[in-house]
Amino acid sequence: MNNPLLRLFRSKIYTALMLLLFVMFVGVIGYRTIAGYEWIDAVYMTVITITTVGFAEVNPLDTQSKIFTIFLILASVVIVGYAITIITEYILSKNNLEDIKQRKMQKKIDAMSNHIIICGYGRNGKQAAKKLLAYNKPFVIIERDKELIEKFKDDNFPYVLGNANEDETLFEAGIDRASTLISALPSDADNLFVVLSARQINKNMCIISRASQETSYEKLKLAGANNVILPDRIGGDHMASLVVIPDLVEFIDNLGIVGERNINIEEVKVEQLYNAEKVKTIKDLDLRKKTGCTVIGFKDDKGDYIVNPEADTMLVAGSKIIVLGRPEQIERLNSQYNIE
Repeated sequence: MNNPLLRLFRSKIYTALMLLLFVMFVGVIGYRTIAGYEWIDAVYMTVITITTVGFAEVNPLDTQSKIFTIFLILASVVIVGYAITIITEYILSKNNLEDIKQRKMQKKIDAMSNHIIICGYGRNGKQAAKKLLAYNKPFVIIERDKELIEKFKDDNFPYVLGNANEDETLFEAGIDRASTLISALPSDADNLFVVLSARQINKNMCIISRASQETSYEKLKLAGANNVILPDRIGGDHMASLVVIPDLVEFIDNLGIVGERNINIEEVKVEQLYNAEKVKTIKDLDLRKKTGCTVIGFKDDKGDYIVNPEADTMLVAGSKIIVLGRPEQIERLNSQYNIE
């Protein structure tokens, strides 16, 4: 935990321990030199004096030894009391800070809308989060493995600790306000249950699910998933493509690389580019001249795709274009049209 308050408590604990060791050292040396005790007897007398247990003295004390004992008791009472107080406050504050942080996280999630929910933070969930982060898309992670949460909580990703199969957990992640759900759990049965629950709660959201078995594909589609991804099939197809058309696959892979300032392809709604009440064409926009980006795809308002659309394609309301460009060109496009 890197919280400044906890670091302060730790420093106080170290101070308290040093003071206890100092009192112990003074006590042993004092009884050894003033009362003339053997080392083991000096240690014994120091311990029973500091802890105030009230055991009998090893040998009767003279006046100097009694005065020394009085001051040792007074000093140890203050120091031991201070140490107990600091340790207790540290334990209570650590628990309280965890609760406060969790409530703050939940408050942040409650304020989100049209966000993406990622169920499961395994291999697929991590890749999904990485991609969404590169595109500045708001998302919430649902994960039930507390150890896994500890690993990524420093990244300040909004998360819910719980089982995605439970409706209560889905509501904590804001499923009723979310635009998309990605179910990336390792078990097809768990993914099926999540898809069923999510579709019942939010009938308008887009649901994307992972599947391990091809037999689960149709079941997940029937349960309400808009898209079902089979990672093993995609992986095998990708490896075969590297044999058949290696250069083309490498080029496409480079298009899909995401990271800081490293996005090569973007999907843009027509309404983000101009007032769609007066329809324009791709040629009218002239994105190539203005931003350097090239329009390589078009999706009309009915959901049909056109690859490499003609320049006179009408950009009606509700349609989208897919543009290709270098990272700086994509950034210029986003900046010029205030695309977030």
